[in-house]
Amino acid sequence: MSERWVIHLPVVAPDLPAAQRLARVISRWARILPQVDPGESTVSAEDAQGVRHRVFCDLLLGRGRRCRLRAAHEGECTDRMDRR
Repeated sequence: MSERWVIHLPVVAPDLPAAQRLARVISRWARILPQVDPGESTVSAEDAQGVRHRVFCDLLLGRGRRCRLRAAHEGECTDRMDRR
């Protein structure tokens, strides 16, 4: 069985919400690669990499599906991709 690894990709963003939005875009794009698990994406400040902020809710919904909305979203979870 293969091991899981984390790739740290530094980006420039004005604040945490902007960094999380960018991470969602990159993660959704990377979903085409079978090795990527975008639901586990997190963001951290460069000088505080131990403090991670979730990008997606990722709550298990059943049938092996997970919520695809942003972390701490309002309303019900969904496995559909929309821009909430």
